[in-house]
Amino acid sequence: MRKPLLAVLSAALLLGACGPVRDSRLNPFNWFGRSTEQQVAATVTPGAQPADPRPLVEQVLEMRVEPVPTGAIVHAMGLPPRQGYWKAALVAENDGRPDDKGVLVLSFRAYQPLEATPQGAQPSREITAGLFLSQQDLQAVRTIVVRGAQNQRTSRRN
Repeated sequence: MRKPLLAVLSAALLLGACGPVRDSRLNPFNWFGRSTEQQVAATVTPGAQPADPRPLVEQVLEMRVEPVPTGAIVHAMGLPPRQGYWKAALVAENDGRPDDKGVLVLSFRAYQPLEATPQGAQPSREITAGLFLSQQDLQAVRTIVVRGAQNQRTSRRN
């Protein structure tokens, strides 16, 4: 009778100690919260050529950071001005390194259609892109920003 009781009490104490890990930064599900939206003022530097020739998507509708065992996947949904945009990608600025505050900025870019296309309804214009970031890439990152032409979405590490 004493051995099963001792085993049950030991298991209860062991599992009770796991509570702080659930809320800690060690738990990958706590890495990033929901994204928030900010408006972006148009900042175009005269004569500056971006490293990627694709234009920014007009609006970033949605952004989320999904933890995976080897890092995280950043998903974003954008809204270009008309149908037919293609080869969408999240392009890391500053060679993929976060700034001194731990902010990693990703530009949401896509090629414009080669021919005239209709504007169409919003669901027919939505495009998605994703980017894998390894645990090594995420070590110094505190905030991930996905930038479009009119707005940006931000997700902060909890």
